[in-house]
Amino acid sequence: MFFKQIKHHGDNFSYVIADETTKNAAVVDPSFNAEIITKLLKEQSFKLKFIINTHGHSDHTAGNQDLQKVFNAKIAAHKRSKINKHISLEDGDTLRLGKTVIKVIHTPGHTPDGICLLINGKLLTGDTLFIGECGRTDLPGGNPKDMYNSLFNKILKLDDDVEVYPGHDYGEFPYSTIGRERKTNYTLEKRTLEEFIEFMKQS
Repeated sequence: MFFKQIKHHGDNFSYVIADETTKNAAVVDPSFNAEIITKLLKEQSFKLKFIINTHGHSDHTAGNQDLQKVFNAKIAAHKRSKINKHISLEDGDTLRLGKTVIKVIHTPGHTPDGICLLINGKLLTGDTLFIGECGRTDLPGGNPKDMYNSLFNKILKLDDDVEVYPGHDYGEFPYSTIGRERKTNYTLEKRTLEEFIEFMKQS
């Protein structure tokens, strides 16, 4: 599997995933990186099949149309997303690039349409989980109860060695692991739902 984390403009991360046998590829959250992503895809002779958005905020969906026009790829997002899309995703859905399987995990909290993507032991967390932090819940559509469920009942159920790749470069490192975040991320300390809701109000 080809996998590359890209940060060219600003602090948004984009990701390119490809099956090296079929050359079929997906881009996650093109953001402001469409130009360098286009260059990479052409250099590698990848066939872009999917443009996947972890949620509908414009700093993640910027670049969708540019890539779609060049490669005629299908835009995929959660069914609750209001962006223009060709594929509506639900929790548990999979997208395939040859033998490379992308599993969708619905993780609302930052936004109702938030998803994480699990690919060969790598978890792309969008704005749900950052390195050392978690996503805000005080923006329109944010919900601390949903965030609690997404973090503690979905993401933290994964194995410690699963790698974490966030949507922004906010942390000490560009990526981490579930195990490291479980031990060091203060937002993931054990709290009841009520304690977490109060904690998010004060954050």
